[in-house]
Amino acid sequence: MLARAAENLYWMARYLERAENTARLINSTTHVLLDLPLGATFGWATLIEIAGLDNRFLENNPDADEGAIMRFLIEDTNNPSSLLSCIQNARENSRTLREILPAEMWERINSLYLYLKQNASIACRSRRDRYMVLNEMIERRHAIVGLVSGVMEHGMPYQIIKLGRNLERADMTTRILDLNSAVRFPADSELHEPLMERVWMSTLNSLSAYQTYRRLVSMQVRRSDAIGFLLRDVRFPRSVAHCLGEIESCLKLLPKSQQLQQITALLNHQVSHHHTNDLDTIALHEYLDMLQTRLDEIHSALTQLYFHSRQDKMPGASNSQHEILFTEQ
Repeated sequence: MLARAAENLYWMARYLERAENTARLINSTTHVLLDLPLGATFGWATLIEIAGLDNRFLENNPDADEGAIMRFLIEDTNNPSSLLSCIQNARENSRTLREILPAEMWERINSLYLYLKQNASIACRSRRDRYMVLNEMIERRHAIVGLVSGVMEHGMPYQIIKLGRNLERADMTTRILDLNSAVRFPADSELHEPLMERVWMSTLNSLSAYQTYRRLVSMQVRRSDAIGFLLRDVRFPRSVAHCLGEIESCLKLLPKSQQLQQITALLNHQVSHHHTNDLDTIALHEYLDMLQTRLDEIHSALTQLYFHSRQDKMPGASNSQHEILFTEQ
């Protein structure tokens, strides 16, 4: 398989996962805000900051109100991480891969793009419309994942898709944790404990983790248990530890990946054995920020190893030279 095709597969998977996760992040924030009392230090601006998009947003949006932020995150194609941009980019990548991907997959990605293009502005009109459009988008995205797992040959292209999906998923799980751990209540609030439970119920629901948490951990939702579950429980597919395990499995099937395997295994070991029960909000934020940095390092190393073209090393190289062979082991 050519390196260019592998890179397109990788980014197609990341863009599709990012779109779903951004939708989940928006829904999670909406649910949390509905439960917060006056005086709680949390708002829509926190969502932009946690997503790492605050500087880009402020370039053209002086007011960080809900409407402006929703337009920026859902339909603004000048924002490369907006829902519409992600699906558009995934569609463009998949268009170049039609000889590799199942025909139904291209059709569903194209259909998802057309749906979102028609409904992105509707999603920005009201919370009810937004909930409807985002949930439909998430369901359509799940149908695409089902096609990948159930129809696509589990060869090298499949492993590249899994690799991109799980890197993106692990990163967003840390961001959703960071977002909800940033909630502050008024010091004299008598409802601190029940409100905190609602916040973490919303967090679990945003990742479709609530029922699994109750079945595997506890009927009562506690901050420390929820954080530990979403970071370390390998039985849940969106936990950071599970995603890192999937990345390790994929890397074992790729050539020249020994060093990357070691880096990923070390991070997985740190996540699995680092207990977060006693971390306050600031310490937890620093820990999650470290995880995001390490995940980005894995991405950078993977890009350097597999996707950098010979054109970078050989000025004037032709297109055929640019497309390095991505060989099977």
